[in-house]
Amino acid sequence: QLVESGGGLVQPGGSLRLSCAASEFTSEYYAIGWFRQAPGKEREGVACISTNGASLYYSDSAKGRFTISRDNAKNTVYLQMNSLELEDTAVYYCAESAAMTVQALCTMGTKYLEVWGQGTQVTVSS
Repeated sequence: QLVESGGGLVQPGGSLRLSCAASEFTSEYYAIGWFRQAPGKEREGVACISTNGASLYYSDSAKGRFTISRDNAKNTVYLQMNSLELEDTAVYYCAESAAMTVQALCTMGTKYLEVWGQGTQVTVSS
């Protein structure tokens, strides 16, 4: 089970760091992805990281602004979000896969993954 936290209200240009905590030690064997869903829009992949952190994938909107990282000792994956924009407002979710590459997880994960957490709300507003 994955639990997201760290969301909140931030002004445009601000930063937030989201955390995705795994309740089981086997999370180190899973690629982890951050996804988001804005009101009225489909859920989309934002950033994904491989089991050892060596492979990363970012959506075009996340490149250069977001950084995904993981600490397997703490069973936690982070999403550092900088230069936040109004369009980043969404509920952010994390999800895992033992079978997908990071690119597949980020680009197709919403179609195949069935287990999702409650998400954490990120609101960018002035």
